[in-house]
Amino acid sequence: MWPSINGLLHSSYMEIMLGKKWKMTLDFQCGRRRRLHWFFLFLLLFAAGGLLLFLQHLDPSEKVPQRPGMKLRGTVLQSRETVSPQDKDQGKSNGHQEHQVAEVVVPSPISPMQFPQFWKREQLVTGGSQEQDLGSQRISKKHRKLLKTSPPIQRINKSPSSSSSSSLSGLFSLQRWRKLSSILEQRRQLTKEMCAKYKSNVSKTITQHHVKNIFVEDKHKLLYCQVPKAGCSNWKRTLMVLAGIASDPQTINHDTAHIGNPLKTLNNFDRQGIMRRLGSYTKVLFVREPLERIVSAYRDKFENPNEYYHTLFGKPIISKYRPNASRSALESGNGVTFQEFVQYLLDVHRPVGIDIHWEAANQLCNPCLIDYDFIGKFENMEEESDLLLRLARAPRNLTLPNFKDRNLADERTSLKITQKYFAQLGPLERQRVYDFYYMDYLMFNYSKPFQVLN
Repeated sequence: MWPSINGLLHSSYMEIMLGKKWKMTLDFQCGRRRRLHWFFLFLLLFAAGGLLLFLQHLDPSEKVPQRPGMKLRGTVLQSRETVSPQDKDQGKSNGHQEHQVAEVVVPSPISPMQFPQFWKREQLVTGGSQEQDLGSQRISKKHRKLLKTSPPIQRINKSPSSSSSSSLSGLFSLQRWRKLSSILEQRRQLTKEMCAKYKSNVSKTITQHHVKNIFVEDKHKLLYCQVPKAGCSNWKRTLMVLAGIASDPQTINHDTAHIGNPLKTLNNFDRQGIMRRLGSYTKVLFVREPLERIVSAYRDKFENPNEYYHTLFGKPIISKYRPNASRSALESGNGVTFQEFVQYLLDVHRPVGIDIHWEAANQLCNPCLIDYDFIGKFENMEEESDLLLRLARAPRNLTLPNFKDRNLADERTSLKITQKYFAQLGPLERQRVYDFYYMDYLMFNYSKPFQVLN
């Protein structure tokens, strides 16, 4: 009997042990399956991450803008502008490759924005010098004081017989569009750097005084800060057309553009209206080489008949700075010399206040308080204004006019003419005038004009 009981116990023990072994085998197989499951899940997530990374590196022009206001975003390589030597030859073949530039996303001044049709097409342009990114090398403090500007660019030919697809003014190649957008962004970044360095103690509170020179065009959501003698007459005409006030900028005379202009300036709105527009509209500023600008202002206001300026400014200037002035000069204010004008400009106790036509651009438009989306240059007015109008979705046939309607016999102020006027001054006076506009030179990337000051 006992052997049979022992046999049964032994059989039961073996069955239990075999059951445990089988359970361990099953558990091992299940664990292996779970590990394989997590391994494949990891591979799937890794592949999805790689796909997202790949999509992030696609052409930024395909991305949808996410914020209002036209911001020309790009990788800032260097806060400096010059002319590409490769683009100086007009006889280059169509296969010419431009320098590589940073990918640029151009979000919309009006949401949603449709890029111009020629953004997706490579259009051929005829020659023309171009501004160029010079690389990522650091700029020394000395060089930052002597920042280079681009000379006037050769204009893009426009044929009146062109097809509708090429009738857009100032057609750009895709590379040229991106390069110009990158240059505009570099200007914005340089202005911010100069403000942080030299104007960090300026109050950040925006008042109506700070926006009194900014014109409002609500239809296309544009804010334009006027800098006289930097194309502001023609820009006011263009804004009137954009607002639907006029049909053709060529028909708007000088007095209508300045005195009878129905466009409001931003200081006419309450604080809520001011801040809403500053936060959502495209803010535009065009500047000009400072010494050329004041020579242009002097020629316009003092060398030509102008009763207002001769009376308000001419009389006190002649009275204070001209020894033994004649009675007729004192009564009329006519004939203020350039040297007398400069004496008035540099005098901290000047007999009459500063005028908008020769006040520094950074004082007129306050770029350290207002983050301008588009800082254009008078020297490259045609191409840059065309770019701005296309981004603002202006009518296709609208371009910035380029004409004078006053003092038509006078040659336009140029570097050569500016040199002629500054030759009338001594070296110290020339240097002091440069110092007077020093912040404009730094903020807006203009080089020290050695041809004028030497």
